[in-house]
Amino acid sequence: MVESQSVQFGEAARSLASRARSLELLTPVFKSPPRIVGVSRTIRRRSDGQAVIAVAFRSRPWNAVLADMIDGILHINELSGAAASRARDDLWETLSDPIEAAA
Repeated sequence: MVESQSVQFGEAARSLASRARSLELLTPVFKSPPRIVGVSRTIRRRSDGQAVIAVAFRSRPWNAVLADMIDGILHINELSGAAASRARDDLWETLSDPIEAAA
């Protein structure tokens, strides 16, 4: 049975949020689609300081959606250089098993 994109998005969001917490990173709320028509990803901060990353997933390659989610986490945590590279690798590793299993 093929999972819906919404279910896949929710599972990816939960996996990435869990991994971000384990890396002691700020954990965003993920939603879809972005409020701004025509953009793939937006990032905003709510009044309580919580970051919201909105990602479009319809009619987009799934790896592009995942990359937007991961890059959003790096952005809200203001990571760059080697720290960003390590965190990016860790976050992708979190997602690699389900993607490989589906291939």
